[in-house]
Amino acid sequence: MRFCPNDKSLLIPVRKGDKTVLRCPKCGYEEEISGDAKNRYQSKSIVESKNTIIVVSDNIINLPKVKTRGCPKCGHDEAYVWVQQTRAADEPPTRFYRCTKCGYTWREYE
Repeated sequence: MRFCPNDKSLLIPVRKGDKTVLRCPKCGYEEEISGDAKNRYQSKSIVESKNTIIVVSDNIINLPKVKTRGCPKCGHDEAYVWVQQTRAADEPPTRFYRCTKCGYTWREYE
C-alpha cells in the first residue's frame, strides 16, 4: 500500500491510457507503480455508466489468527477469525472461522 505524501490518503490504482498509476482520491496526486509492485496489482476494468472501476485482487489474508477447538474438516487448531452481524441488531453477532491449513470456513453463534 502506498499513501499520498500531501494528505496521507491511500493511493488507489487507476487506468491512465494503457498503464496503471496510483492516484490520490482527495488531491489528485499521481505516481507510477514501481516494477516490484506491478505484479501485486491485477486490475480488471468494469465499465459502469461511463466510469471505470479498478478492482484490485490480492491473495493476502488480512485477518487475525486464533487458536480454536479444531477445524471440523481437518482438525487443525489455528484459524482466521472475523465477526459479522448476520441477524437482527438485538441478536449477538456471528463469529466466522477459516482454517489456516485447509481453508474450510465455519461459524459459531453466541
